[in-house]
Amino acid sequence: MVKDKKYDFRVKQDNACWAAEIVRKVTSKKTVVSKRQNGFASESEAQEWGQKELKTFLQSLQERNQHRSRQHKPDFVKTTVE
Repeated sequence: MVKDKKYDFRVKQDNACWAAEIVRKVTSKKTVVSKRQNGFASESEAQEWGQKELKTFLQSLQERNQHRSRQHKPDFVKTTVE
């Protein structure tokens, strides 16, 4: 079984411009666009933006998940057994 990434980016050509999208894999057949930027003059510019933006997108997602997990931790849990 191949382990695929949940978040990735793709580059598409829209008429004369290029577009980059950050996509999330929902199921094995369905993906959802999380962020999109279009209007790039070349494919390399769009690819560069996709790589850079994917890195910052995943970093902010990780920070948000850590913040949410800290909010749900109970403060009264003891770690030692008496």
